[in-house]
Amino acid sequence: MTKSIIAPTLAEVDAMAKAALALLPAELRSFTGDVVILTQEFPDDEVCRSMELESPFDILGLYQGTSLADKQIETSGNMPDMVFIYRRPILDYWCETGEDLAHVVRHVLIHEIGHHFGFSDETMEAIEETAEAEEIKASRA
Repeated sequence: MTKSIIAPTLAEVDAMAKAALALLPAELRSFTGDVVILTQEFPDDEVCRSMELESPFDILGLYQGTSLADKQIETSGNMPDMVFIYRRPILDYWCETGEDLAHVVRHVLIHEIGHHFGFSDETMEAIEETAEAEEIKASRA
């Protein structure tokens, strides 16, 4: 008999993203207070067109804004920096890979937040490792 798995809701994936944000090192998290985290089912049509996606499943998350390294006083008054987490593509990836879903969401969030800081992929990987260690430490407490 096949075991049935119920896919997490939009609210549950959003909660995973917010929990992952809380695991960022405090010195980084303090610079993310103005970043809006939005969890959506899919990227909108404009994102799909502008990124020339073949399918809305081709992207798990997106950062829209100006990195802290590129911000200037003149950029105040613009739309807030935003991180989009796309539930359905993430769930599809989760099913294909069998990775832990919370890990996938954390990875996507950290990668997108990394763009806010202007970080390299190597720096983002180190931050993710730190967040994962904090999660393990918190689960043991």
